[in-house]
Amino acid sequence: MPVGAPCNICERSEPIYASITRINLDGTGREIFARGVRNTVGFDWHPQTRELWFTDNGRDWMGDDLPADELNRAPRKGMHFGFPYVHQGDVADPEYGRGKQPDEFTPPVRKLGPHVASLGMRFYTGKMFPGEYRGQIFIAEHGSWNRSTPIGYRVSLVKLNGSQAVGYEPFAEGWLQGRSAWGRPVDVRVMPDGALLVSDDKGGVIYRITYQ
Repeated sequence: MPVGAPCNICERSEPIYASITRINLDGTGREIFARGVRNTVGFDWHPQTRELWFTDNGRDWMGDDLPADELNRAPRKGMHFGFPYVHQGDVADPEYGRGKQPDEFTPPVRKLGPHVASLGMRFYTGKMFPGEYRGQIFIAEHGSWNRSTPIGYRVSLVKLNGSQAVGYEPFAEGWLQGRSAWGRPVDVRVMPDGALLVSDDKGGVIYRITYQ
């Protein structure tokens, strides 16, 4: 379960904030699995390695192009992903980054677009789409809210080679028309038949994407 930061950017003494926690099904044994995670909404487990992968939303008010949202990989407990000290693996925070070095923290597997609001993500495990999609990652990008030129409002595809992200491109788009959007993707799910479901909280609908 994620516990987001209670702020745009801040340093809190309570370790539960800006973390991903883990708990037994009976409610016992709660522990912090990953730290330095500003706000993750979507995470999934690699279908072969069972490692945890997750998106993370970067802070606001550092300009249009900083910082990028992140796609992260957490193969073990105890990793720190930088918040609030370092963003996107290589940019020190102007308020909290003094004296911190990027190599103290785990960098993202892939930088996503700045302020795209990456939310739900899933590995594609279905058989309907062509084989090159198997084991790749779909990400719902809700869209920027304060960028001078809006971006996001789409479903993106991250292409993997093992544990390396080797590509990042739009998969489904068109919700953003000029500076206005008529839809905002939130989450993605793979159906038993291999179709991809995409939820849209602006349109109040769920889309079903198929391949023939």
